[in-house]
Amino acid sequence: MRSLKSGILINVLLLLPIVLLAQQDTDHQYKKKLKEVLDEIQARFHVKIKYSEAQVKDKVVTYADWRFRNTADETLANVLAPLDMKVNKEGAATYKLKDYEYNNWAIKDGWDKLDSMAKLYHDVKSWEQRKALLRPELYKALNLSPLPERPKSKPIITPKRIYNGYSVENIAIEILPGLYINGSIYRPLNIKGKIPVILSPDGHWEKQRYRADCQLRCATLARMGCMAYSYDLFAWGESLLQFKAEDHRTSMAQVVQTLGAIRILDYVLSLKETDPARVGISGGSGGGSHTVLMAALDPRIKLSAPVVSVSSYFYGGCPCESGMPIHFAGGGTDNVEIAAMAAPNPQLLISDGSDWTAHMPEHDFPYLKKIYGYYGKSDMVENVHLPNDKHDYGPSKRFPLYHFVAKNFRLNIKAIEDKDGNIDESGVTIEKEPKMYVFGDHGQNLPPDAVMGLANLQHVFEMTPREPGTK
Repeated sequence: MRSLKSGILINVLLLLPIVLLAQQDTDHQYKKKLKEVLDEIQARFHVKIKYSEAQVKDKVVTYADWRFRNTADETLANVLAPLDMKVNKEGAATYKLKDYEYNNWAIKDGWDKLDSMAKLYHDVKSWEQRKALLRPELYKALNLSPLPERPKSKPIITPKRIYNGYSVENIAIEILPGLYINGSIYRPLNIKGKIPVILSPDGHWEKQRYRADCQLRCATLARMGCMAYSYDLFAWGESLLQFKAEDHRTSMAQVVQTLGAIRILDYVLSLKETDPARVGISGGSGGGSHTVLMAALDPRIKLSAPVVSVSSYFYGGCPCESGMPIHFAGGGTDNVEIAAMAAPNPQLLISDGSDWTAHMPEHDFPYLKKIYGYYGKSDMVENVHLPNDKHDYGPSKRFPLYHFVAKNFRLNIKAIEDKDGNIDESGVTIEKEPKMYVFGDHGQNLPPDAVMGLANLQHVFEMTPREPGTK
């Protein structure tokens, strides 16, 4: 009998959550399962909502029936917002359930935010005051104020490979004790006097700096007379010797990538051949967000060219772009205002028709022209808009970059043109990936004191002394 009673009690307890969810009163917050609510929305408004069982599992909507409104759009917004979820509209009556995208705004919302910030300044003086407020707050938001103490170790550099008009070396710089940022340096073969430098961070494309188009860009810049420095994202490329791929999608990625670029600048500016008046940076996609941030943070950068990245209504889809609270600086900012901080230095923005840069010429670029106009240099910011192009760093993006760098850094564009005056990248040798490794084919040359894993890195970051006198 006792066993029977115990079994009944267990069954009652198992059914209790279902009973509570079925009770529609204030005592139980009018709760319903999310799946049930979505089914009701589909039936009432004659729409289809795509979702997986994993997305709705164990999720409950409080005051569910009270959240219904006159349209499916309004109802879905009311139901999903408290759960940090949203839908993307795929057709007149079709929706797809997604987690809330904090980094992706409606176009009008982004434009309105940029317009509200633009009211804070109206001339050079008021704009410079805004910049003076933003810059230290950006460093603080990145937890880089003051900067961590720089390791005293020398860079690890592989033997030089010689090609047609340029050379390549792989390099690793220790930016925190045991933390290395890896890359490749492309140089012109015949260096006379001081030469420009272009930092080349890349985005989230597969194979990153090992990709053919990345090699083409850096080698061609070198053949023009630049030093091009291509480097890995955090937990990407050779950084995967120290970290897991999922570590890239953490806020630490933005901190490490920023600190890495600062230390790369320290290094290249220590070289006798570097011209400090001609230091630039150009990356695409997530590398474009990094480009904008670095040009705003570090006045040593004199030219920037963010590619398929800048938008007032998109803040970067990865924590390496928006994982730290940089966009709360100065009471709220966005990537277009941060891009404006590069003024009056030359800046080229390349946009396309298939991503969040599709509307660049309509609103964001006129804002940038206005800021540059405060200095009487509105011609120093340019936009190449490619409405029929996709999200990449292909030749239609690289070729305008070469012309822009040649014009502003006083280089001879003819050095990379064929007899008909067309850009010619055919002289570049595309290396196989292992040749671009710093630490050997299997990571066998990774220093024994290398930090391994995100938790250890966070500990090292917290324990590293800070540099006196830095921001």
